[in-house]
Amino acid sequence: MAKSPAKQAPTQPAASNRERPNEPQRYKASKEELLEFYKQMLLIRRFEEKAGQLYGLGFIGGFCHLYIGQEAVAVGLQSGLDGEKDSVITGYRDHGHMLAYGIDPKLIMAELTGRGAGISRGKGGSMHMFSTEKKFYGGHGIVGAQVSLGTGLAFAHKYNEDGGVAMAYFGDGASNQGQVYESFNMAELWKLPIIFVIENNQYAMGTSVNRSSAEDQLYKRGESFRIPGIQVDGMDVLACRGAAEEALAWVRAGKGPIILEMKTYRYRGHSMSDPAKYRSREEVQSVRDKSDPIEAVKRELEGMGITEEQLKPLEQEIRKIVGEAADFAEQTPEPDPAELYTDVLVESY
Repeated sequence: MAKSPAKQAPTQPAASNRERPNEPQRYKASKEELLEFYKQMLLIRRFEEKAGQLYGLGFIGGFCHLYIGQEAVAVGLQSGLDGEKDSVITGYRDHGHMLAYGIDPKLIMAELTGRGAGISRGKGGSMHMFSTEKKFYGGHGIVGAQVSLGTGLAFAHKYNEDGGVAMAYFGDGASNQGQVYESFNMAELWKLPIIFVIENNQYAMGTSVNRSSAEDQLYKRGESFRIPGIQVDGMDVLACRGAAEEALAWVRAGKGPIILEMKTYRYRGHSMSDPAKYRSREEVQSVRDKSDPIEAVKRELEGMGITEEQLKPLEQEIRKIVGEAADFAEQTPEPDPAELYTDVLVESY
């Protein structure tokens, strides 16, 4: 009788010899920097709350996706960018990214209400806003489309040798799109200067990431393309800024793309028309109580000797800015009908 072959011990996977970025350190902000982070996040929060009110009153039509809860991501990451040369592109949940890049709240709110003074002259609405002057390239309604466009921006930065980096945001839902992986392949192959930012707010449109993604650790999604990934606490603005520092050092050194998975959470539904019945109120309230990014910064500021009483004038200033933006958006005229025929073709015919 033939002997059965001896059982072989399972082989361990070989340790990777690829270079990896350092683990990011939580950013050590000065009191002035932390106050600025607080101010920017509060502006986004109050702006989005006002946009929700205007939507309810019928001033904003169509889709409207609010950024409430995710403020630390845009503020933390974009505060590390060079506004003169670095470009930003995102999906349809775009108001917060624009505010974090210093775009006038009045122009954004006027765009939401479809007014001629809006940043896309009232023709883009909530999901399609652009400012080439501020190097903000949208605002895109097609899920995942901005990832390949962002890769194109990175190619332009490299081709023009302008020293710029592209930051392309997309969500956990878009992370399963095919064009995302085509973009990953090209970006690494050509060592393009791009930071792919996955804003993992846990639910995509309304399905939990655990139920829709075979690999739910999304920072690993670039492994087969040799793109390193880092998972970041997206509810902590200082962790976000620390991750930005490390990612920018990697990309600016010519090492190619990097992925940042920001673990964050949106408090409202996917859009204003979403009742969010796929999660409990208790779950949302628990995140608010334990992990709210703005409250966390207030605690940091308290540790630096700044009391809540001292922050009240800042809150009043933000409310005034948002109130003026809403008044402007309600009162400024709608676009001239002739505006329908502009920006349709690249050249005049």
